[in-house]
Amino acid sequence: MIWTDSCHQSASDLPFLSFPISVFSPFPSFLHSSTSFHTPKHTQIKSTEFPSVSSLSLMDDPPKHRLLTLLNALKEASKALHTNTNPFSFLFPTDSSTAIDTLLDLEAKAHAVLSSDPSLRNLSRMLSSLPSLIDKLHKHSGYFPRSLLQRHFTKCKISHLASAIQSEIQKYIDRVAVRDLVDALQEPPSWHDEEQRQVNALVEFRQRLSQGFDLEFQDLILRAKVFTLLECVLFEKSNSSSKRVKEEAAMTIAALVKFNKNVFVGLVLMGPTIKALIAMGSACSIGVLSALINFIRSPLVDEILCSGEIPKIIGFLRSRELGLRVAALECVLELGYIGRMEVVEAMVKEGVIEILMDLQREGCSECECDLAFGNCVSRFAIQMEVSEGLSSQEKREVKSEILNIVKEVSQSEAEFATVSAEILWGSSP
Repeated sequence: MIWTDSCHQSASDLPFLSFPISVFSPFPSFLHSSTSFHTPKHTQIKSTEFPSVSSLSLMDDPPKHRLLTLLNALKEASKALHTNTNPFSFLFPTDSSTAIDTLLDLEAKAHAVLSSDPSLRNLSRMLSSLPSLIDKLHKHSGYFPRSLLQRHFTKCKISHLASAIQSEIQKYIDRVAVRDLVDALQEPPSWHDEEQRQVNALVEFRQRLSQGFDLEFQDLILRAKVFTLLECVLFEKSNSSSKRVKEEAAMTIAALVKFNKNVFVGLVLMGPTIKALIAMGSACSIGVLSALINFIRSPLVDEILCSGEIPKIIGFLRSRELGLRVAALECVLELGYIGRMEVVEAMVKEGVIEILMDLQREGCSECECDLAFGNCVSRFAIQMEVSEGLSSQEKREVKSEILNIVKEVSQSEAEFATVSAEILWGSSP
């Protein structure tokens, strides 16, 4: 299989992995190249501290940690300057003075470091051009029409330059983040520190994905074959990766699908991700499966049906683990809402109504259990009633079949009356 071959290729087989990393040496050449596409900026960073750089994962490389800390400070300062440098505020020449002073101070501290790193020379040139623009802005501090016009144009240039600085820093941080993730995933964890390194890299990578779509960041991900590496971790049969790492990898795959469904949905459907999630059989993996069903919808539901995985999902409802039962119930409800008649029939055939009746009847002393399984039969029936995949006739047939099964498995007339009333008219508050 192509997937199997790509999982076991060595680092030298990938262009992205063929050079040793150093913050004072250049990255592979294709990582320096910028695409001609426009990078969407749907999400702005709200924190004053960039979330994708964790000191825990960088403790073994203090120079790299210091460089990234400096770059993050520069990025936040340039963002503030871009925001506060309002070219239309003619009457407020000191409007952005704080942001300007902060960025100039950081530029002076960063000059020696940035100019010595070939991959950061473009950023160094941008920062070096900032003081001259600031001086030009201060020269035109009057209120004559010419001064106002010159100040307006200068502020436009400063704002544009600050935005370019922010973008250039983000590109570098993204390259480091992807490289750290690839390095971490390619090294099997032989002790706790290595496992923690993998977890940190995966968490930081998801935080970067959560900031919204970025075409250049996506290009880095695809070139580094991150999705293939995540599948290798998830489907690892030698158990070299811990359950914790596998669950983090599963959540990262879901984050990639949310990042851009057009690209990563096909990879999920063609690869072993779904079977691996079900084989893991944990509350986290089934929760990720539910999220993927919600993202991908009917194509994934049909794939689950065709691969014969529905009996396993229904079987999780009988698990001893409360969290897994709760996750399985949510997954069943998603399948019922999105699936076609064949999917519903497969679940009914596996005894989903009988199992839900048992769960609702037994209950437990835990509050979470009461909240999760209370009225679960009527919740399932309501999902069928509003289902995307069923016709009106099929919805009536399913509802009638659910009522018949409830009548058969009810232990008393009172129980049947209560459950059937919930199905027909809804549960009482």
